[in-house]
Amino acid sequence: MIDYEKYDALALADLVRRREVSPKELLHEACKRIDERNPELNAVVWENRELSAQLIEDGLPDGPFCGVPLLVKDSGMPVTGFVSTNGCRFFEGATQTADSELTSRMRKAGFVFAGMTTSPEFGMNITTEARIYGRPTRNPWNLERSAGGSSGGSAAAVAAGIVPMAAASDGAGSIRIPASACGLFGLKPSRGRVPAGPKKGEGLAGLASYHAVSRSVRDSAAMLDALGGADLGAPYAAPTPDNGFLEATRRAPGRLRIGLVETSPNGTPIADECLAAIRETARLCESLGHHVEPTTLPNIEYEQQTGIFKLLIGVSALGAIEARSAILGRQPNRDELEPVTWEAMEYASRCSAFDYSKIVSLAHALGRKHAQHMLGFDVLLTPTLQHPPAPLGTLASPDMTFEGMFAHHAGHISFLSLANAAGVPAMSVPLAWTSDGLPIGSHFLGAFGQEQLLFCLAAQLEIAEPWFDKRPPMALQESPAPARSIQA
Repeated sequence: MIDYEKYDALALADLVRRREVSPKELLHEACKRIDERNPELNAVVWENRELSAQLIEDGLPDGPFCGVPLLVKDSGMPVTGFVSTNGCRFFEGATQTADSELTSRMRKAGFVFAGMTTSPEFGMNITTEARIYGRPTRNPWNLERSAGGSSGGSAAAVAAGIVPMAAASDGAGSIRIPASACGLFGLKPSRGRVPAGPKKGEGLAGLASYHAVSRSVRDSAAMLDALGGADLGAPYAAPTPDNGFLEATRRAPGRLRIGLVETSPNGTPIADECLAAIRETARLCESLGHHVEPTTLPNIEYEQQTGIFKLLIGVSALGAIEARSAILGRQPNRDELEPVTWEAMEYASRCSAFDYSKIVSLAHALGRKHAQHMLGFDVLLTPTLQHPPAPLGTLASPDMTFEGMFAHHAGHISFLSLANAAGVPAMSVPLAWTSDGLPIGSHFLGAFGQEQLLFCLAAQLEIAEPWFDKRPPMALQESPAPARSIQA
């Protein structure tokens, strides 16, 4: 049998095509690692191995990822026959009767669905510690630290070597946060790049995007090739690029104008190691021939930006709960929702149609401000997180309020939500580790529709500063490659 963890997803699919390994063997390798590593991680929360094996028996499409096991997020990613709960006890046992367009495209790409990964309740938090799962999801680099959120289970599973790539989504940083915390590559696509149908036209009024976390840049690019493009009846779509995204990883980006942002948009502090990391990334970019100059994010009132997410997240949770209530014929009991979710529902219930319209207009205005700012740059470079991965329990607590959650998040992820409000692509690239071995991501924002440019740059950085063989202790099969350590 091959050394499973030495290959990315595209390489595993190539081995399947050459008949050097079978899809059944790859599924066995993923399941074996779930058995060995998930008891510590708590990243994979629902499996049906008979159903997964049956997918192989029924015959797999000859897609770019033929035979590769894939884990999908337990929030907004229905797979026929799988249970998906949104991280909420009110949804326990919710078996899905159909794929979404997103998961249908994953199926057509040849993936073998191997299970669901943890998410905070309705994806609200930036740590994955939902009560439905009984215990928190742990970071493979340090089991006392958070894997991030809301795609924390997906990131923990990939970092731990269970699968080479996992599906993820991003409504306010939920791909990039866990990518940074777990030492992975994570790109949030442009608004309208990946379909949200058929049951809805957009997530969070267009602020949410679906994609993946991965160990290699090319896997992420090939996944976006497989997922991208409007589905039937979509209200809008990002422009289709020539030649696709995987092709972009094979060419140089040219000399880029990179704006370096070292000040948080809300004035909250940035840990010394996180600042040192992006400064070193800036020097790396300069060594590759790019022009780097200091700048700031667009002049945007951060409290206004927070208001956008508060209302849209509350409305989204309220809508999901009402839909589930209609199916069950009853309202949730108090112990079936976390306190933050109750408060989010109450907050959304107090908001008017005018409030909602105002918030959507504000998000569109932020997009225009960002577009104007980007006339002077090709990409912006910021920290992904303002601090290294947080200790478990510090970002989620039983007494945290809905308002308090946003105030708490403001000191950790203030660089991330602009990309969602503006609808532009952004990525976290794992280029640094702290002195005690925790990953630190470098965050790049592009202009609308410019994923190809980000993939060009990411592939160049991956060659210059490789990270694929930097693995957390539980995933090491042999002596690790030395990780670049950032000293503040």
